[in-house]
Amino acid sequence: MTAIAHRMTLVLALATALCATGAIAQQRPADASGLHDALRLSPGQEDAWRTYQAAIAPDPQVQQRHRAADMLLPQLPTPRRVALIEATAQADAADLHRQGEAVKAFYATLSPDQQRTFDRMTADAARQGEADAGQGRPPGER
Repeated sequence: MTAIAHRMTLVLALATALCATGAIAQQRPADASGLHDALRLSPGQEDAWRTYQAAIAPDPQVQQRHRAADMLLPQLPTPRRVALIEATAQADAADLHRQGEAVKAFYATLSPDQQRTFDRMTADAARQGEADAGQGRPPGER
């Protein structure tokens, strides 16, 4: 396995690990609202929820970075394509790390019962996100 393929595999593994919360964030607002309602957050947990939602929300700058890279790749010679893919993978890994930290911080504010609800509901969203990806659709687009 080449170094670039190895790095891309690592980024994909990170993405899969965060797929559950990312799938909730990219689905209709009603889905995130359903998670919020099911968790029965206390007033003291609401700030943590808002911080968590802001951290996992799709970032237009990241989406633009991916579109720009996709447009550039076919025009570049192979060494520059590899460099662009590596730079994109590194930026994606940093974004995923930031989101993962936000998920862990929010999760730590939840009671054991809330954690079980969060685990169950985000696992369901991750499975749906995997099914959507297998059909070439972004998570949440049915």
